[in-house]
Amino acid sequence: MTAGTAVVLAAVAGLATAGLGGGGGTPAAHATLPPATAGVERTTLVETQKVDGTLGYGDATAAPSGGAQGTCTWIAAPGRVLARGDVAYRVDGRKVPVLYGALPIYRTLRDGVTGPDVRQLERNLSALGYTGFTVDTTFSAATAAAVEEWQEDLGLTENGQVKPGDAVVTRGAVRVAERKAQVGERVGGTVFTYTGTSRVVSVDLDVQYQRLVRKGAGVSVELPGEPALKGRVTSVGKVATKGGQDDPTTIPVTVAVSGGRIGAYDKAPVKVYLTTGERRNVLAVPVGALLARGDGGYAVQVVQGGTSRQVPVETGVFAGGRVEVSGGGLAAGMKVGVPS
Repeated sequence: MTAGTAVVLAAVAGLATAGLGGGGGTPAAHATLPPATAGVERTTLVETQKVDGTLGYGDATAAPSGGAQGTCTWIAAPGRVLARGDVAYRVDGRKVPVLYGALPIYRTLRDGVTGPDVRQLERNLSALGYTGFTVDTTFSAATAAAVEEWQEDLGLTENGQVKPGDAVVTRGAVRVAERKAQVGERVGGTVFTYTGTSRVVSVDLDVQYQRLVRKGAGVSVELPGEPALKGRVTSVGKVATKGGQDDPTTIPVTVAVSGGRIGAYDKAPVKVYLTTGERRNVLAVPVGALLARGDGGYAVQVVQGGTSRQVPVETGVFAGGRVEVSGGGLAAGMKVGVPS
């Protein structure tokens, strides 16, 4: 039973003295009719566990200078999206563009050099519209000619070589998170940090709820003052972080969100609802329809015509202000008493 369920049941217990209780199944006088009624519905109930999350762009990654020498003269502003070919920063006025790939530029690429980093460079040149070479693992004279064209377009010295620090390599388009270097400083460490371009929810999930999440699972995300959004778990960490004396041990979970209005929220607190139980094709009534019985069980007050009777019920999943009920003499479409 979740904490929310316990609170609901405590509130229900007080209804037994509100003039709605009584014996099992005998029609009651008109004076005992409830102030309002609600329908018994056949539906699917999803029970959830609420956890805290943060809406943002995910964890930031460092963009190092990569061996560039000189003074930083310009850095792209935080929040700017950088795609392949865009200038990330300048050193001594020289443009340092973004290239896509998994390998950093760790050596000088020139005519005669071979390897997967050459293929990565040539793929980028081809994607940027440069031609005349074959995309393979060999840096040829034709590759050098394409590099010279690229350098000319960037306003750089046309030497047909690409050395460490000449470009920032990312796996795709990125969003500048924070400037780490200052204009006027000598470059040498991290120039800026970046994130992905899509908004995600980050959750430091208490390990006791780890069984409730898996990659691809659907969740609901509640933003401040906005309707709930649909979300999907995109990653579940495997390494737990031990909390302090009063803090739980957690694992990182990332949730992608879609639909609705996200607005300009960044690093905003949100609530994430994980599914703890689901019951399909069950009868459900508002939680307020439950009446506490003297034997510790529950009943509902069924209203038909001008009379009412109590029907003992067994409760199941509580979700969204409704509760699963079962019991003889209960059917979809009936009306049950609820507080006004």
